[in-house]
Amino acid sequence: MSMPKSSAPGVGTPRARTSALTLGLLGLLPLLAACGGGGDKSASSSAGSGGTATTTAANGAVQLTVPDGVDDATKKEYIQENAIAVCMKKQGFAYTPHAQISSAAADPVSAVDGEDYAQAKKFRQKYGFGYYAGAVYPDDVNVPYSKANVAKRTAPLDHDEDGLTDAQKKAYDIALEGPPAKTKAEEKVGGCSEVGRVAAYGPALSAAAEKKAEKARADANHANGLALNGDPQLVQLAQEFATCLTGQGISVSTTQPTGMVTMVRLDIARKLPENFTSLSKEDALPLLNKDIGIALKDLDCGRKFRAAYFGEEKAKPYYGENG
Repeated sequence: MSMPKSSAPGVGTPRARTSALTLGLLGLLPLLAACGGGGDKSASSSAGSGGTATTTAANGAVQLTVPDGVDDATKKEYIQENAIAVCMKKQGFAYTPHAQISSAAADPVSAVDGEDYAQAKKFRQKYGFGYYAGAVYPDDVNVPYSKANVAKRTAPLDHDEDGLTDAQKKAYDIALEGPPAKTKAEEKVGGCSEVGRVAAYGPALSAAAEKKAEKARADANHANGLALNGDPQLVQLAQEFATCLTGQGISVSTTQPTGMVTMVRLDIARKLPENFTSLSKEDALPLLNKDIGIALKDLDCGRKFRAAYFGEEKAKPYYGENG
């Protein structure tokens, strides 16, 4: 019944914990935890992504140690997960915190866009943009769409609810999310999930304040996009990037700096066959080889552009394909 964790920045909702996912947000009401059968269960010492180090809170809750070098969004995810674990322990339940490390070193796929040229080249030389690699390397857990990767992403993250009766599992879900809302209009984050969200992101804003904040974020993003697309150096480098691509026989659908970073990869994605994830290795291999060739040409043509663009984009954060 647990909600899936959102990847959108600043949302801060908890991760998926069971295979039967519920998309609805739940309300915060008094909860009954008297039947907390999971309270004495010991948690794994390697909880978290990639065996992240852990400590134990005063009440016995497992706490993730924030790795060095992670960004602010990742730190907030750790704070949120740790706060949920402490809250759940107070209710008599075990909760194993998990957080994804946002770094190219921890996730090789995150390097594919070329901010780090060497890492991107290493990835693209073997996997291209990653679309057909899963069919060619089904046992490689680092490849998008591979059987091993899908199994890792969909497998249960922990065994916190093992051994609980149906009544205890219901109490567990109420403790984590709050009781189900009676109407759609009443749906909202509740329970320990809300405790974790507040610890990481602060108290929820009113509807009016949230709407105002969202408009401010959208306006800032639009302004940053315009600034990036109007930067003379980036415009010149984007034109050189586009000229190089056309010279390599690769079509160009935009020359806007904010679009050029991922243009080739996204243009290919829009034309993928519906069955690209289920192709046989024999059918996928020539497509992968072609994808590798295009991916490397795109990387080399855009090397100077990306080096300049990502430096500017750090000062003017932008999401979207154009300004």
